[in-house]
Amino acid sequence: MTPAVDAAKKAGILYTLHEYSHDSQASSYGEEAANLLDISPNQVFKTLLIAATDSKQLAVAIVPVSNQLNLKSAAKALSFKKASMADPTEAEKATGYILGGISPLGQKKRLPFVLDESATSYETIYVSAGKRGLEIELTPSDLIKLCNAKTVDIKA
Repeated sequence: MTPAVDAAKKAGILYTLHEYSHDSQASSYGEEAANLLDISPNQVFKTLLIAATDSKQLAVAIVPVSNQLNLKSAAKALSFKKASMADPTEAEKATGYILGGISPLGQKKRLPFVLDESATSYETIYVSAGKRGLEIELTPSDLIKLCNAKTVDIKA
């Protein structure tokens, strides 16, 4: 499988994999997943990498696909002065995943995580399982525990 699925197995958490046929023309991977899996885009979360503008330290921000990331809120939650979206090449290098398939689980480097607090209002949420066309459904508490994530309102 993928490093994300391996990480979930190793942690012994309950999860469900959802596979769908990814359209290479899709402009939003998360919205595509929500549509094809017939679930609310508020319950599907995208994994974004951000960088501190002063130190270039990378971090992970996870928000619903129905929203944009509030960089200012994410930076504050991570104690960054300011943040910007990470360079795509750096994001892929740090995580070991390609864009559109970046999972919060099983990343190459251990990075700081911040998860939008709206995740905790769901029994389960969906995040990328490490490749385009594959989502992993798990409880928000398991994701928080596995990623050592802070939960803060980081939606725009």
